[in-house]
Amino acid sequence: MKSLFFLHDSSIFKKIMAAFLAALLPLMAITWMINEMGAEKIRSEISESILNTIRFYLDSLDKEGDRISRYLPNYVMDKDLMEIATTGTAMSDYDRARKILDIQKRLDLMKNSSPFIQEAKAYVPLIERTILSSKYETSIDPQEYEAMQQSAKHFEQPFVYWNDRLFITMQYPTSTVKNPIYVVGVELSTSKIKETLMQISSARGGQSVLFNLDRGWKVASDLDSKLLEYLKYFALEKKNAASEEGYETLNYGGQRYLTVYKYSNLWNSYSITCIPEAKILGPLQMYRMWFWVACALGVCILFFFSYFLLRFIYRPLMKLVHSFRRVQQNWLEPIVIDRGSDEFGYLYQAFNDTVRSLKTLIEENYEQQIRNQRSELKRLQSQINPHFLYNCFFVLCRLIKSENQKEKAYQFCLYIGQYFQFITRNDENEIPLELEVKHSRTYVDMQSICYGDRIQIKFEGDVPDIFVPRLILQPIIENAYKHALGNMIQHGELWVHSELKGDVFSLYVEDNGRNISDEDIERLQKRLRLSSNRIEETTGIINVHRRIQLHYGEGYGITMSRSDLGGLKVRINLSVC
Repeated sequence: MKSLFFLHDSSIFKKIMAAFLAALLPLMAITWMINEMGAEKIRSEISESILNTIRFYLDSLDKEGDRISRYLPNYVMDKDLMEIATTGTAMSDYDRARKILDIQKRLDLMKNSSPFIQEAKAYVPLIERTILSSKYETSIDPQEYEAMQQSAKHFEQPFVYWNDRLFITMQYPTSTVKNPIYVVGVELSTSKIKETLMQISSARGGQSVLFNLDRGWKVASDLDSKLLEYLKYFALEKKNAASEEGYETLNYGGQRYLTVYKYSNLWNSYSITCIPEAKILGPLQMYRMWFWVACALGVCILFFFSYFLLRFIYRPLMKLVHSFRRVQQNWLEPIVIDRGSDEFGYLYQAFNDTVRSLKTLIEENYEQQIRNQRSELKRLQSQINPHFLYNCFFVLCRLIKSENQKEKAYQFCLYIGQYFQFITRNDENEIPLELEVKHSRTYVDMQSICYGDRIQIKFEGDVPDIFVPRLILQPIIENAYKHALGNMIQHGELWVHSELKGDVFSLYVEDNGRNISDEDIERLQKRLRLSSNRIEETTGIINVHRRIQLHYGEGYGITMSRSDLGGLKVRINLSVC
């Protein structure tokens, strides 16, 4: 879910690649699944086929072993054999030879009754001979005779394994006495058993082995000794798990083997066939290789598709996006059209046409705004209240009438001339700040003649060498005289000082007037904030604030607060850049 939200805010390139992978990966996964399921199905069917073959051949071995075991008592009870085993030394040579020949014929008949019988034998200790089916002059091997006796056999097994040879024997009498009268047995053909085992697996290039775990014997086709030992441990595991048949895949020597096993109760042995999986699943391995080739081809296609998408769609689209971002930053530059007449070429051309139209509109609007600002500045300057002129003439008349005020009258006339010379200089929109401060000092000097020593004035701080709109400081000082200091009974104070912080230069005008409340200050501050929405018909603080914002921008102008002197503190914020 989080990945979906991530893609929601991602670029188109990422979304298209995600969609491509969402279509490609399931297809590859399904192909891999089909290949693996097919391999598993073939492995299972081949394993079942081999297991059925093992069942058939092992059943044949069981039947042959059981038939031999059941047929053997008929030979044990042979009258000639009993007679020669009990009275052989008392017979004449002729009778003994005749009976031995008859016994040999019957032994040869038993030998030829099964392809798994290599030799049929009768061990007769009285005459110290082992009668064979084909050889007359024989002697008895004491060790072999002892190994063939009933006491040497496992009570549940009819088989005797001695010197890598496999026998089925029966003695007379049948009780497990130490020294029987004679023993009849057949030697099984291990080569025939190996041939039978080879028939199970040779067609598929495998190998087979017959393990008797209790007696420790085995009959195996040509198997590697280490692999044979590994299969022995495998058989032990299956015996401990009481598993009689089945199939598994074993890993040995870096190779995988399909291993099929079947247990025989008669032989008390496991028949195990192992076949290299590569020989069984060879075609599937080829298909698997082709699958990885297809995966590699899919990755190449993915990179090619990514390159194609990046070059022919994503980069042109990002070029258009960056151009729009530059437009947001007021950088109206056209796009270099490096496309043909495709969709992006059309978009580039439309973007360039739009940029040119915007440039034209902005230039026209900007010029109109400049003209409007200049006309508003002229109008605002013309709003300076002319009642000050009247007051100046009344004060001048009063001074002239006084006999001892002629020097002040003369000085006052100079101040008036300087003052109105500055006011009526309409050809300059901007003046040096130093000249603005000088004009404000002239105004304060004129007011000092009017009010005398009742108002203390103090100018502090240096001013930078910058140009500012005309009449931004003197109207603030005039406002302090008019509303705070002019009607005060006690002594008044007026403090003009400055401060430079970064690229903002501030002029402060503070007084100690007592007629303004905090609510009045807040009301004036609110009028300043809303002054840009309407034209104020006043020549005071709002007039100055509006002209400064027109010149520098919305981040500058006037702010007001309570002064440490007790009255109003007006801060004029100007830019030094």
